[in-house]
Amino acid sequence: GGYAPGYNVQISTDGAKGIIVDMEVVQGASDWDQLIPAVDRIEKTCGTVNQVIADAGYTSRENIEAMVERHVDLIGPVPDKSACPQRYDERGISEQFHTEAFRYDEGANHYVCPEGKILRLTTKERHAGRIKFKYQARPSDCQSCRFRDQCCPKSRSRRMTRSQDSETVKSFIAKMNTEEAKQIYRKRSQVAEFVNAWIKEKLGLRQFKLRGLMKVRTECLWAGLTYNIQQWIRLCWRKQLAKA
Repeated sequence: GGYAPGYNVQISTDGAKGIIVDMEVVQGASDWDQLIPAVDRIEKTCGTVNQVIADAGYTSRENIEAMVERHVDLIGPVPDKSACPQRYDERGISEQFHTEAFRYDEGANHYVCPEGKILRLTTKERHAGRIKFKYQARPSDCQSCRFRDQCCPKSRSRRMTRSQDSETVKSFIAKMNTEEAKQIYRKRSQVAEFVNAWIKEKLGLRQFKLRGLMKVRTECLWAGLTYNIQQWIRLCWRKQLAKA
């Protein structure tokens, strides 16, 4: 029933030792926009990034294309195939006239509605990682149709969109279906999730004590430094002490 400041903490860790190599706080809700800036910051401070393991929040088609252009091997879940969500309720379309009720003729590249009318290709739009094909029936066919109120009550004729992945995205999907890529992705939880769990559990940072983006960044930075020092003690100092 009210409003509160919200912050999105982005943590990048080294896959070999689990050390935090980049930390940022933003106020955007989506993770999709944070992958490329994170890689930029890491390359500026640590050098070339060869591989990134990320969860589904980052494996958008746009990011897949961008990582290939930068010669970075992206490992992550396959993006949702429903690239063009159908807003049936907003358009007043009844369930029996959802996309599944229309037959797609691949040879003719058109759709056939349940009443046998043709939806022909009207436009083809290129987007990052996919191509959108838009189809539309003739207004005269829909105006005289007995099911118009259930199929396209808010428009002169029925429209549909079909999405096709780019070759780059298809290659990514094929790669992620290999056992090698699946094995690599299984490492993500121990590398990425452990850091988040440690900061929340050991430091109790489940809610920020400060307000304002700069202050919250400072709070996160201290947490990240504490984590890295603890890891340095585990990986270096204790080993050196044991040898002594």
